[in-house]
Amino acid sequence: MKDISISSYRSSRNVVYPKKRPSPHGISKSHKTPLLGPLPTCRVSSYSAKSVFLQQRQREAQITALRRQGVLLEEEYREDIRLYMHEMERYTMSSSQSMDQQPEIRWHMRPCLVDFLVEIHFAFRLRPETLYLTLNIVDRYVSRRIVYIKHYQLVGCAALWIAAKFEDAKERVPTVQELAQICRETYDESAFIQMEGHVLATIQWTLGHPTAEAWLRLMCCDPFVEEEKVQHVARFLMEITLFYREFVKYTPSSIALGALTLARFLCGKPRRTFEETIECKEIVELLDNRLAKRVTDLSETLVKKYSYAFYSKAATFVLQFYLQGGRFSWHHIVPFPATPTRTSPSGTSTPMSDTSDDFPLTPTSPVLFSSDPFSSSFSSDDDKENLPSAFEPVINKLRMEDPPDHYLPHEYLTLSRPALHNLNGSPRVVTAVS
Repeated sequence: MKDISISSYRSSRNVVYPKKRPSPHGISKSHKTPLLGPLPTCRVSSYSAKSVFLQQRQREAQITALRRQGVLLEEEYREDIRLYMHEMERYTMSSSQSMDQQPEIRWHMRPCLVDFLVEIHFAFRLRPETLYLTLNIVDRYVSRRIVYIKHYQLVGCAALWIAAKFEDAKERVPTVQELAQICRETYDESAFIQMEGHVLATIQWTLGHPTAEAWLRLMCCDPFVEEEKVQHVARFLMEITLFYREFVKYTPSSIALGALTLARFLCGKPRRTFEETIECKEIVELLDNRLAKRVTDLSETLVKKYSYAFYSKAATFVLQFYLQGGRFSWHHIVPFPATPTRTSPSGTSTPMSDTSDDFPLTPTSPVLFSSDPFSSSFSSDDDKENLPSAFEPVINKLRMEDPPDHYLPHEYLTLSRPALHNLNGSPRVVTAVS
């Protein structure tokens, strides 16, 4: 009897509490619902949630833009990378004073070499960083070694060959035979190989130079993503700095920031005053003065390169601006919308209608003292908000009377009003009260 009752009890219990099927992933613990319910969470307002969402979207857009430019910058190491880039650009700088001491090479020869390298760089479709690294290698080599005129072009080609191997893909790197043909067989193929080893030994195999192009990519994607036209104009201005001596002493980060500042001005964008430095302002002034006075002396190869639609016709845009007499202004202010003018010159206000854009006149206080600096006698005709209107305060003159004597102080009653006026030095003439 006892066993039957136990079996019947278990069978009835199974009906009420059916068994769970075994999990195919192994033994799983049953999670009971807590008696007090889920823990309370802090309530987020719609405004803060929207701001957080917009920040996330903006950050995702910045990362996407960086990856499109080939920059893989981790969020966690961003500041460390920037500090290392600043350290490396100071370490890999050249010396213009040492370059001045060259016995044969002069600065007026530099534009010819840069123009030659720009043409080769564009013909082989190399990365923009390759051109800046090439000129950096040339300047560092010339700062430490005596270079003769007959070897100047050879040094430039060897530097371009080194930079292309460091920055570009293998299939884009020019061969020794191609370099020899470009130089019209002026140098043997063995001369390029020998000069390559000599240049690398002179600069101590240090090729990790943060170029102006690398800095521009970071500045155009953080904290805001710049338009494509602004980036192309900035690249055109940066390549102009490769031709002239006055820009050699500046760091690539300053050159990129100065070119971006001038490009934003030319494209009608607001300035970023929180980013501008002293060197940035100097670079902007140097670029602006050179373009304003010698815009026709720019390299034809460079102008032709940036006149294509691929570069948003940046060269044509900049040349038109300066040929028309445009100049950079530090006090450039974005114009605000014009204030709508009133059609009725009279001071009386008219009732508002649905089809009228006029605004009612602002009533002003009556002028009681002529010595008020803000009175209507000092206001101009353009100051329409402070014009005197027909508004007059309603004053009940019957109720304006002197207060009773028991509300006045004792000395005032004793000396009476004329004596108190004399005591305060009032210029008003008061007659004695009989």
